[in-house]
Amino acid sequence: MKVLFIGGTGIISSACSGLAIERGIDLYLLNRGQSIRPAHPQARHLVGDIRQPNTIKDLLSEHTFDVVVNWVAYVPQHIATDLHLFRRRTGQYIFISSATVYQTPPARLPITEETPLSNPIWEYAQNKIACEQLLMSAYNEEDFPVTIVRPSHTYDRTHLPIRGDYTTVMRMRQGKKVIVHGDGSSLWTLTHHVDFARGFIGLLGNPLAIGEAFHITSDEVLTWNKIYELTAQAVEVTPELVHIPSELIAAYDPEMGDGLLGDKAHSKIFDNTKIKHLVPEFQTTIPFAHGVKETIAWLDANPASQHISADFNALVDRILAAYEHAWPSPTRA
Repeated sequence: MKVLFIGGTGIISSACSGLAIERGIDLYLLNRGQSIRPAHPQARHLVGDIRQPNTIKDLLSEHTFDVVVNWVAYVPQHIATDLHLFRRRTGQYIFISSATVYQTPPARLPITEETPLSNPIWEYAQNKIACEQLLMSAYNEEDFPVTIVRPSHTYDRTHLPIRGDYTTVMRMRQGKKVIVHGDGSSLWTLTHHVDFARGFIGLLGNPLAIGEAFHITSDEVLTWNKIYELTAQAVEVTPELVHIPSELIAAYDPEMGDGLLGDKAHSKIFDNTKIKHLVPEFQTTIPFAHGVKETIAWLDANPASQHISADFNALVDRILAAYEHAWPSPTRA
């Protein structure tokens, strides 16, 4: 099977690249070659920028593919480009959408693929919905062979799935306060990229996946309090967590607020029956308690990746100061 990954070296796609090679897939990667994760040495690397389609036509001119996967399409124009490039040149086109497209806040849990698509808050999710709609129109009107995949919050050893990434770890290690949105009790799903890959690879070249949408997530459900506590345990510290209303965070940082009010402030639990039915081998085996230790160990072993954001640090301190001024602790009231 000849497969093209547009991207292929990101958090999610890097694990899928490795498993595809392991399964004997003839894998091509089309990207700019600028990721911190190197292209798999056994993949065929096409260096190019999908955002400049005129410059990559020659790269693709002699190729047709059994499967094309676009890991880096975010707006309808990206999809329009792919429809132009890959009509009649692929047996399956897989669009990496997002679980943020589901109704927010959800009317009921768990979320299934039949949950309505509606996110009135977050532009990122709205654009993903528009991409899906464009692709499904192409499927219905011209038999364009699309499959839609909706990851939720997925992480790998290079990336902590908490706001601030390593900056938050540094705050924990320095004994500084760390913000948790809301009261920390909302339920969340974190998926290790290796677990995701087991479900994803089973969709490649699968005719039963054409015209269908699937989310692929862990079955583990954690509160945000537990997520921060497990992160602190991996760092071997006791965290000082401060619960801040999501609306207050949004007032100080609209971009962060969109991601909270349009996604993370709400409980998200997923029913993975559909992917398990089509890909029976799919199961998630890496709990966050194990995955976060792997991530902390990798970061500690790679000082160059320990990025400290002065802007994020200052933002956290501003939010904490505003909250504590408005709601002083009883000992200082």
